Amino acid sequence: MGKPVESLKDVTIRFAGDSGDGMQLVGNELANTSALIGNDIGVLPDYPAEIRAPIGTLPGVSGYQLHISSEDIHTPGEKYDALIAMNPAALKMNIENLKPNGVLIVNLDSFKARNLQLARYDENPLENGSLDKYQVFSVDMTALTRNALIDLKLSSKVADRCKNFFALGMVFWLYNRNMDHAVSFIKTKFAKRAELAEANLLALKAGSSYCEMTEQFATSYEVKPAKLPPGKYRNLTGNTAVAMGVIAASQKSGLPVFLGSYPITPASEILHELSRFKNFGVRTFQAEDEIAAICSTIGAAYAGALALTTTSGPGLALKGEAVGLAVMTELPVVICNIQRAGPSTGLPTKTEQSDLMQAMYGRNGEAPLPVLAASRPADCFETAYEACRIAVKYMTPVIFLSDGYIGNGSEPWPVPRVGDLPEIPVEFAKDAESFAPYLRDEETLARPWAIPGTPGLEHRIGGLEKDAVTGNVSYSARNHEYMTTMRARKVEKIANELPKLEIDGADQGELLVVGWGSTYGTLKTAVERKQAQGKSVSRIHLRFLNPLPNDLGEVLGNFKKIVVPEINSGQLVRLLRDKYLVSAISYSKMQGLPFFSSEIETRIDEILGE
Repeated sequence: MGKPVESLKDVTIRFAGDSGDGMQLVGNELANTSALIGNDIGVLPDYPAEIRAPIGTLPGVSGYQLHISSEDIHTPGEKYDALIAMNPAALKMNIENLKPNGVLIVNLDSFKARNLQLARYDENPLENGSLDKYQVFSVDMTALTRNALIDLKLSSKVADRCKNFFALGMVFWLYNRNMDHAVSFIKTKFAKRAELAEANLLALKAGSSYCEMTEQFATSYEVKPAKLPPGKYRNLTGNTAVAMGVIAASQKSGLPVFLGSYPITPASEILHELSRFKNFGVRTFQAEDEIAAICSTIGAAYAGALALTTTSGPGLALKGEAVGLAVMTELPVVICNIQRAGPSTGLPTKTEQSDLMQAMYGRNGEAPLPVLAASRPADCFETAYEACRIAVKYMTPVIFLSDGYIGNGSEPWPVPRVGDLPEIPVEFAKDAESFAPYLRDEETLARPWAIPGTPGLEHRIGGLEKDAVTGNVSYSARNHEYMTTMRARKVEKIANELPKLEIDGADQGELLVVGWGSTYGTLKTAVERKQAQGKSVSRIHLRFLNPLPNDLGEVLGNFKKIVVPEINSGQLVRLLRDKYLVSAISYSKMQGLPFFSSEIETRIDEILGE
């Protein structure tokens, strides 16, 4: 007879260990397996901010959090149901978020005097009763892994690196996960090193077998598949979704993709992903610095490519002057900023929403451009696609905002039908007699796109102010004011095609919660819980931050109070106060972490006077 299985609606699991322990690898594999089973998932990869911090220290702890559910979910969870801690530092950094009676699996072999000292423990927490409120399973993972691989005659160092898959095997057993995908993954990843593939497979199976055979584990759990809308799904990260959105826009528009990029955390994965698709006409250029990256992108746009550059906050600062050049030349360039905690180098692996003001105003002179923000990993596809469409239609650079939480996070993505994607028509100038480089379309105010080398379409564009029609250099005061106004009006016209805001809840009432970017899932969860309690609270979420939707002012005016939660010091709230003269309340968090839904719920109660 097998051990009993208990059914759960959802579960939040956290892997934690040193940055070299492979926590991201096994966490991601558990996420992929759960997505294939049909669970809805939300993940939060949590990388250390230091590159290879000393082993066993608190700054070197790497974590991967996964929320698995049989229902529709929007966050990676808050308190953990299970914590797998590979060393004392991982335990210390994460234990306060483990639920009472939660499952705590620790690698007993790592709880030696030296590691306890590095983690700043005065005494062993496994022996002093401080963990009594949890279900503690102390497992000799290192020794058991070595024993499982003894016939392979591997060095201790190589064998020890397989203990992450031993831990994954334990979790697979504990939550009734099928190992088929993990087996296939290991064989593919280590295809060129057969001995490593065999070692990790043995470790995976040994972890599962240990739970089945030992008396420590009396019960396992299952989370049934979620009832998601029918369709074809794949699990993907936000950064991968950006790459997919750009490729889709390329196929729809018929334009080849050019990416000019300088590697920077957490945006580099977009460069890595796009570089795999040369067969789709994608050209990737790893530049020597951020300035070369944006300048090459401008050149590609001038030559008729669907051109983009990827970066994070420090890189966007370096690109500032060249982005102004793209505004002046009115070329379709997409600038993807995957935000991180600053200023300066800041916390490069931690999330923040602190670049909104930089996106809006971080250029010299009057240089407005459209700004869009994705709300979750799967939404990065649609938002990146829309950024490309807007850039081409209005002949303007566009800033696409994501952040480390969205870019590294993943969720099931319903693969769209190509026919359902909006069209991206492209019309290059060809008629030499009617052509002028700044002769504008009446509807969009976009200037014509002329490919260099087209007979009779020789023209000038550049950083010096241009004549309103000919593109010749102009020092006329009135012409400068006119061109500045036209560039701003062109951006403002985009608002005319934006759909009406979707209001989650009543269209008027006591409190409106306004969100943008990665706060989407947390705010949605918190507001829905408060609505279920009968509270007068509604929610809107903004994808377009410049221009803002035409009906936003009317929506804001229908509520007595407005709160704007942001992972910054309050940037969108300043824009709303300035434009609409509303006394919106700022609620900020700057810890390198996303909001918890419970934090939002508490703030809602405070504002409502409860």
